[in-house]
Amino acid sequence: MENEFNTPRWQRLLPPRRARLPLMALVAVGLVALLGFLYLKSQGVDYQRQGEILGYLRELREIDARWDFEVLRARTEGKPGKTQPGDDRGARASEILKRLQQAAGEAQGEALMRELPALQLAFGQKAELLGRYRAAQQTMAEALARLVEFDGEMAGLVRGAWAAYPQRDRLVAVESTSALLFAHVMRYTADPSEAQRKNVETFAADLRKSADDMPPALRDGLARMDTSVQQILEAKPVEDGLFLKISISSAGPRINSLTDTFSREAADIESDSARYRIYLIAYAGALLILIGWLLSKLAVSYRLLNEANRVLESRVEERTRELSDALHQLKESEAQLIQTEKMSSLGQMVAGIAHEINTPLAYVKNSLGSVVGKLPEVKELVVETNKLLRLMEDPSPSPERLQAKYAAVRGLVNHFAEQQALAELGQLAKDGLYGIDQISEIVLNLKNFSRLDRSKISSFNINEGVESALILAKHELKHLKVTKTLGDIPPITCSPSQLNQVFLNLINNAAQAIESSSGEITVNTRTEGADHVAVEISDNGKGIPPEIMSKIFDPFFTTKAVGKGTGLGLSISYKIIEQHGGRISVDSIVGQGTRFTIVLPLTPPATLDDLS
Repeated sequence: MENEFNTPRWQRLLPPRRARLPLMALVAVGLVALLGFLYLKSQGVDYQRQGEILGYLRELREIDARWDFEVLRARTEGKPGKTQPGDDRGARASEILKRLQQAAGEAQGEALMRELPALQLAFGQKAELLGRYRAAQQTMAEALARLVEFDGEMAGLVRGAWAAYPQRDRLVAVESTSALLFAHVMRYTADPSEAQRKNVETFAADLRKSADDMPPALRDGLARMDTSVQQILEAKPVEDGLFLKISISSAGPRINSLTDTFSREAADIESDSARYRIYLIAYAGALLILIGWLLSKLAVSYRLLNEANRVLESRVEERTRELSDALHQLKESEAQLIQTEKMSSLGQMVAGIAHEINTPLAYVKNSLGSVVGKLPEVKELVVETNKLLRLMEDPSPSPERLQAKYAAVRGLVNHFAEQQALAELGQLAKDGLYGIDQISEIVLNLKNFSRLDRSKISSFNINEGVESALILAKHELKHLKVTKTLGDIPPITCSPSQLNQVFLNLINNAAQAIESSSGEITVNTRTEGADHVAVEISDNGKGIPPEIMSKIFDPFFTTKAVGKGTGLGLSISYKIIEQHGGRISVDSIVGQGTRFTIVLPLTPPATLDDLS
């Protein structure tokens, strides 16, 4: 343990080693965050965006000024203002306000965002007032036009009624009253005072009384004049009120206020940005100095790390060699262990296989013994036949000898025919060949099962493997009923030797699990989907208890007595099926039996080629 009294004072102030890395990361994040903050604050005003916003405000000011000019001119001239074609300033103002709303979210500062809603409301109100003002002026202009038109018609109406109307003084009074009413209406439009309004109302009332008993044409004309006068009396106050509201509208002052505030705010932002740029330059210089110092320390650490890496690499290489050797030894041990398990299984089958070989061997022995017993008679027939042939080849044979030899050969042939010796010899030869074929099949199955080239991959029909396993386990199955249903399945690519070992192991286990004389083992093969085949091996034995079901595939786990099982059979079988890309499952009910199901793909994974 390092003596803390020998540690420099500055090192004792540092945090523990475990906390240094998180602390350094936190400091680095803080430095980068501060740099980003200064960079963002040093960004100046976006002059392009500022110019665009000021242009929008200037255009709004021009629209407001044009509206005010239009109202004043209409007020002065007494004529309604007319909008030029293509000059819809209201729509243009709405479009500009929408663009300002969009620019407010992108521009720096808060003045535009803060005051823009009030400006939009003021412009909307002024546009509405202007529309109503134009409508009121239009009503006034139309009423005045009709009034002027009637004033021109009045003299003609009076002359038309002069001859037929006897009270001509009243006609003169009506004409005079209408002229005075017209004059007072014109004064009222120029000076809409309360006194002028009363004068107009007084003369209008007098004219209505006078028109009651006038001729129809004159009476209708006076009614039209009265209607126009009433329209003027109603429209003029509305026009004056709208003019007053337009005059005191806040749209123009709000534009000027927003322009000034926005410009001042932009100037303040630019001033702050200039100050933060100075801070950023100073901070960046300090960071460069710090980075230079860290790089010098990093270079020293890099040299030390390289030296440590060289030492570590040599140790890693040495350790890798040791692990490689250990892996090689482990693979050899695994192969030996699997072969040991196979030999253990073979050892259990020796007695049964010996019995299976003795039976066909007895066929061969008996057949050959019978053939040996028949050979003297065949030899005698051949000898006597040769003698007869030599006598027949003699130019001058003795008739008595030829007849005697012919009789002897004929007797032997009749004897063979009576005993059916040739048919018997043929059957003995067939029995001997059958026994030899049986012995050859057993030896071939043993050879295929015990071969050491386990990694050989080939196309294989698992029905053949099942048949081979059943033949090898025949001695274990001699007292049991075996039912096999082998389906029409396609061949698969696999290691036949390994799968034969799995099938034999499961069949032996099934036979050993049956304790009664009425036991039955069922073996089925079938296709499983489009690209798999399945093998089911089931028995009606004692079954597997649930508490050990999860352990049956563990290495060295066995329920057999000591010396009667290695506990490797199911573990090796599980590994073989897994390496082939398949799966093995088990279903068991205690007292009813067990069923193992193996599902294998038609094409195994590429890693199967790497098996050793």
